[in-house]
Amino acid sequence: MANVFVDCHCHISAREFVQDLDDVIQRTTQAGVKTLVAVTEDQREFDRVLQLQKSYGGLIAPCFGVHPLQSDEGPDKRSVKPQIGLDFTPWCAPSEQERDDQMKVFVQQLGVAKELNLPVNVHSRSAANVAISTMREQGITGALLHNFAGKLSVAFDGVKAGYFFSFPPAVCTNPQKVKLIKQLPLEHICLETDSPALGLNKHERNEPCNIALVCQYIAQIKGLSTETVQFVTTQNAQRLFTKISQL
Repeated sequence: MANVFVDCHCHISAREFVQDLDDVIQRTTQAGVKTLVAVTEDQREFDRVLQLQKSYGGLIAPCFGVHPLQSDEGPDKRSVKPQIGLDFTPWCAPSEQERDDQMKVFVQQLGVAKELNLPVNVHSRSAANVAISTMREQGITGALLHNFAGKLSVAFDGVKAGYFFSFPPAVCTNPQKVKLIKQLPLEHICLETDSPALGLNKHERNEPCNIALVCQYIAQIKGLSTETVQFVTTQNAQRLFTKISQL
């Protein structure tokens, strides 16, 4: 398993991939990606992910949830229930009531994960401290904080709880993340692409095959070989998402 990747958070069911999905999948497997944790943004994608799993077999690991923001643009965009995390940015949750609504559903969904003995894949924009403290209060033992952008002290609280943190290719152009990545133990880091978003160029479609870029960047920051980062992050992903080995 030393020469494979696990993309712990991507949106392979997104409409941006519909036209050339077979080509995208081919590039993905050629890049050494063994598993795509296919995260949904709204319930309309659930069936699509299941169809992709049938088409591409063990490559696709379904991860169901609804993003705190609906995918609709314009005035119809609003906070939704349920969701896979918390988004306390002002344009998403401008009022205390909206933040409270998110919290209620977040706790409910954590309860579902505990009941099913499943890890959680969490969006925590501008809410890292609240997300981690809430998960610890709720007794969550398996969690991934995707595209983590919280403070180092908050991250260490997550490390103490046994949580993992993943970073997409966009981190390679964000010097603010260097200290965070350098200080986080590699044993608590996973790789993701969040494709089709968060690539090196925000104006270009990101793909799962770009996961090698973030692996190389983390290796550079930590002064390690890319092979070491690839091996350890894949082991981390398999420890967190235990069911992917059964796919």
